[in-house]
Amino acid sequence: MNRSSSSSQRPWLRPLASLLPTLLFGLPALANSDGVEGAQTDGPTIRAGYDDVPEFGGPGSVGATLKEDDRPTEPAMRFDGIKRGLSPYFDWKANLKSKHGLSLGTDYTAVYERATESLGEDRGASGIFRLFGNWTLTGRDTDNPGSLVFKVESRHKLGTAIPPSGLGFETGYVGLTAAPFNDAGWWLSNFYWQQKLRGGKTTVMAGQVDATDYLDIYGLINPWTHFTNLAFLTGSGAMPAPNMGLGAVVGTMLTDQLYLIAGFADSNGDPHDPLKGFDTLFSDTETFKHIELGWTPSRDQIYLDNYHVTLWQVDERTEAGVPDGWGANASFAKFINGDTMPFLRAGYSDDGGALLEKSVSVGVGRYFREHSDVFAVGLNWGKPSTDFGVNLDDQYTLEAFYRFQLSENFAITPDLQWVIDPALNPAESSLAILGVRARLSI
Repeated sequence: MNRSSSSSQRPWLRPLASLLPTLLFGLPALANSDGVEGAQTDGPTIRAGYDDVPEFGGPGSVGATLKEDDRPTEPAMRFDGIKRGLSPYFDWKANLKSKHGLSLGTDYTAVYERATESLGEDRGASGIFRLFGNWTLTGRDTDNPGSLVFKVESRHKLGTAIPPSGLGFETGYVGLTAAPFNDAGWWLSNFYWQQKLRGGKTTVMAGQVDATDYLDIYGLINPWTHFTNLAFLTGSGAMPAPNMGLGAVVGTMLTDQLYLIAGFADSNGDPHDPLKGFDTLFSDTETFKHIELGWTPSRDQIYLDNYHVTLWQVDERTEAGVPDGWGANASFAKFINGDTMPFLRAGYSDDGGALLEKSVSVGVGRYFREHSDVFAVGLNWGKPSTDFGVNLDDQYTLEAFYRFQLSENFAITPDLQWVIDPALNPAESSLAILGVRARLSI
C-alpha cells in the first residue's frame, strides 16, 4: 500500500468525522437506564465502605480505584452473581476498613491485541494482577488522616511472543498501543505515606510513587478502564514520565477552584528493586520534576472537570544514554450533564526521551447506565521525536472503545485503534489494531 501524506487524498476522513456524533449519541439500546430485561433488582447491596478512603490523584490511583470498584452501579446489572457469591469476603473487607482503617482491593486485567499489518509480530497478550490498599494509621476520625498506600503487581505475557505494549513498534508505529500491559514480572509500584493537611485541602506524598497517578490527569486517563493508547494517557506521548520510584509530591487547593501540584521522582526508578532508588536518587541525582497549575469547579470534581497546564524537566540519564529535556502539556476536560466528557489535550517535548515531540489529542466520552458503561473516541496527531530519525512523517491515531460493565466486578472492553501513516513503516498508509480488555475486581 503506497503512503500518502496529504489529507486531501483521504476523502474518507470527512465522512468518518461526520459519523462520530452518530456513534456517540445513537446508542439508545446500550444507554437504556431502565436496566436489562429480566435482571434481578431486589436484594441487599453489598459494599465495602470505601466512600471515605483518603485519596489523591487521578482515576488510576489507589484511592480512586478503591472507590470506583466499590461504587454502586446500575441496580439492574446484567449479571450480579459474583459479588453476591463472595459476600463473606466483602463483609471481611468492610470489617477491616471499619475496625482497622485498612482498605484492600485486588484485580486482574487481561488485554489481547492484533494488528492488521506489521513489520514483525502482529499480536500480543498480557495479564496484570494487582493487590493494592490504603491503610489509614493516623487521624482516622479527623480531616487530616495519614495513610500508607501500597500496590504490588505481576505483569506477564499470555501465550504470545510479545506483550501488547510492544506491538506498536512491531508495526512501525511510534507509540504504545497498550501502555502498561508488558511482561515486567513482579514489582512494587506504590509504597508511600500520604498525609492530608488543611482539612484535606493539601496532600503530601513521599515514598515509592507512580507519577502517572497524579500527573496530567483527566477523567478518561485510566488504562484499566478507559483508553489504552499512550496518546490519550499521561503526557499524550510527549512526556517521558519515569517508572515507579522514590519521589515526593504536594498537591494543594490554592482557592476553592484553583489547585497546584508539584513534585519530583527518580528518573531511574526500578520497581523491581525499590531500595536501589536510595542509590540512584541520592548519588546520581537524576530526577524528573514537574509543576502543574489547574482549575476545577470543586475539589471532588478534580479529574472530571479539569483545565490545567503542566511543566516538566528531566535530568540527563548518563548510564541510560538519555539526554536531559523539558516540556509542557495542557489539558481541557469538561463534564457535561453528568454523562458526557469532551476533552482537548496537547503536549510538547524538547528531548528528555519522550516518544513524541508534539502531540494533540481531541475526543469525547459518554457514560451510560448510571456510569456503569462508557463509550469514548479520541483522535491524536503526533510528531515523532527525532530520536527515531529525521524527516519522519506525522502520525494520526484514532482509538474507540466501549466498556461493558457486565457486573459490579467484571467488565469487557472491545477496542479499535486505527493508525494513519505509521512513522517507521512507510510502506503502509494505515493499519488497524483490534483489541479486547477484560477486568475482574474483587
